[in-house]
Amino acid sequence: MNYADSALSLLPPAVAIVLAILTRRVLLSLGLGILIGALLLNQFSPVATGEFVFNGVKGLFWTGDGLNSWNLYILGFLIVLGMITALITVSGSARAFADWARLHIRNKRDAKLLTMFLGCVVFIDDYFNSLVVGSVARPVTDRYYISRAKLAYLLDSTAAPVCVISPVSSWGAYIIALIGGILTAHGFADTGHLSIFIQMIPMNFYAIFSLLLLLFVVFMGLDVGPMREHELNAQRGNLYDESKGLPPGANADLPEAETGKILGLFLPITVLVFATLYFMINSGAQVLATEGIEFNIISAFEKTDVSSSLFFGALIGLAISLILNLVQGVEKSMIVKGIVQGARSMLPAIYILLFAWTIAGVIGQLETGKFMASLATGNIPFAFLPALMFVLAGITAFSTGTSWGTFGIMLPIAADMAMGSHTGMMLPMLASVLAGAVFGDHCSPISDTTILSSTGASCHHIDHVVTQLPYALIAAFISLTGYVVLGFTESVVAGLVACSVVFVVSIIVLKIKSKGAIS
Repeated sequence: MNYADSALSLLPPAVAIVLAILTRRVLLSLGLGILIGALLLNQFSPVATGEFVFNGVKGLFWTGDGLNSWNLYILGFLIVLGMITALITVSGSARAFADWARLHIRNKRDAKLLTMFLGCVVFIDDYFNSLVVGSVARPVTDRYYISRAKLAYLLDSTAAPVCVISPVSSWGAYIIALIGGILTAHGFADTGHLSIFIQMIPMNFYAIFSLLLLLFVVFMGLDVGPMREHELNAQRGNLYDESKGLPPGANADLPEAETGKILGLFLPITVLVFATLYFMINSGAQVLATEGIEFNIISAFEKTDVSSSLFFGALIGLAISLILNLVQGVEKSMIVKGIVQGARSMLPAIYILLFAWTIAGVIGQLETGKFMASLATGNIPFAFLPALMFVLAGITAFSTGTSWGTFGIMLPIAADMAMGSHTGMMLPMLASVLAGAVFGDHCSPISDTTILSSTGASCHHIDHVVTQLPYALIAAFISLTGYVVLGFTESVVAGLVACSVVFVVSIIVLKIKSKGAIS
């Protein structure tokens, strides 16, 4: 049966998402979603379903062409980064940085601003952003009793929004490549793809206003809904819900050396950043050389191997961290314990990620994204199409857990709709898809970016999803208003003005709702 034309294709992600939120048991919920999807694809045959699930799990590690290098490198990156974080703790460097921050960072607001600043600066990749910035910022936010849920929100709401508007990032390169192919297919082969991407930045209302909203939340202490409860609990010393056990990425009960230096935190992380950047550019340059294409940074990022770059960059960062621990004279037994526990701390995140990848494969075969895209066709006035594409891209990313997959499905459809009498609206239509995909990604419990933001913050996954949701919905409502105005006026400036007005009203309402919150 072809499920691209059937609402049944929505059933597996709907079951997984609703159960995850209601029961807060992520693995069970994802497992049921996978099972339902497998049964649908195999006409409810138990034997065929079992074989399908087995082959799907095997495909996470092994494909017909050999090892699934992308997945294995990402898992390796997670494990190695867990080791680095644990070694930073064991060396006493995390505590030293927290002590330094206590003297130089004046209050909670400064600690949150530091996290947001780091999130905007480290724009190479969303995985990289969430995990690395989380490792650096967590000692500081813990010192000022900022909840892990708030830290996860800070990480997630800078990672994707910054990456989606940065041309020199894995996201930017991927989007530029997609847009380049779409424009060429529609007869715009001579158009500069990078310049087109830059022109689309002010049209990505969700990325812009989610970052602005985050800034105002930090400055004004706008803690509402579940986030307010988590922040109040953090003031009592409960940074996360201890009744649920240790969250992913936690390194509790590790011994700490008394001679820790701040260098032990910043040098491994700095080396990790620059090594990863080097490997990303180098791997892209090798492909360009093979294809006989002249080297430039954007083209190199377009061809880069992100997963292997993250892994090898992390290995170099681990080597530096090990050397610093040995030079510092940290006991070898403490180092070994840190390495083992650091790797083990990432296992909960890895389990969730494996299940999320599996259900993403099932959803792909059910063609859920194509079903969502089919809803965009029909006799709908063009003025509403930018807003409609924003909503549909959001629902698609929410259902499938992938921004990139949503880009690949929805961008060509948006371009086709804009062709003809509304060619001048093609870029706003494409931008609305980018914005909607990031919004859906922010809200989805099965999104890999959301999972890794929870891991980077060492926050229970569903706690992060539930606490971030109100802010994501507010930014989405602001953006939707802008796309409606943009559709009717065909003016980006008018859309931005409309967003700004709704944004100001939203801030006033949030301030009233959060009166008395601790900033």
